[in-house]
Amino acid sequence: MSGGPEPEPLRFFGTTWLDHSGGYGPRRAGVAVGSLAAAFVGCLALRFAYQGLQIAKVGSFVDVLVVAVFGVCSALAFRRAWDAYSSRPDPRTHQALRSTMAIGFIGVLLAYFLRSLTEAPGEKLRRAEYETAREQYERRASRRAGNPAHRGKKRA
Repeated sequence: MSGGPEPEPLRFFGTTWLDHSGGYGPRRAGVAVGSLAAAFVGCLALRFAYQGLQIAKVGSFVDVLVVAVFGVCSALAFRRAWDAYSSRPDPRTHQALRSTMAIGFIGVLLAYFLRSLTEAPGEKLRRAEYETAREQYERRASRRAGNPAHRGKKRA
C-alpha cells in the first residue's frame, strides 16, 4: 500500500484513465463504437414500437405524444448525462430523474459516445478530484513531524 488517496475506477476503464495505460486508447475507441451501436439498436427498437402503434391505429394524438415524450426525455437525459461528466449530480435530483433517464436512454448513449471521443467519460471530473485529494494528502503528510509526544523533550 503506497499511502494516500486511490484513484476512483471508471466503468470499462478501471484506473487506466490515470496514466492512459493498459489499452486505454483501444478501450476508448471500443466504448465509443459500442455506445453508438447501442444507440442505433435502441432507435431501431423505438421505431418498431412506433410501427406497432401505427398498426394498432391508436390515433395521431398518441403518435405525436409518444414521439414528443421520447424526444424531450432524450434531450433531458443527454443534458443530464453530459453535465454529470463535469460535476457530481445531486443524489436526490438524480434519483428523481431516473425514470426520465431510462425513457431517454438514447440521449444518455449519445452523450456517452460524444464524451468518449475526447476522454473516458467522467475522466476529467475524476482526475480533478484525485489531484485535489493528492494535494490535500501531501499537505497533511508534509506537516507531520513524527510523534507529538516526543516534541519538546531533549534527550541527553
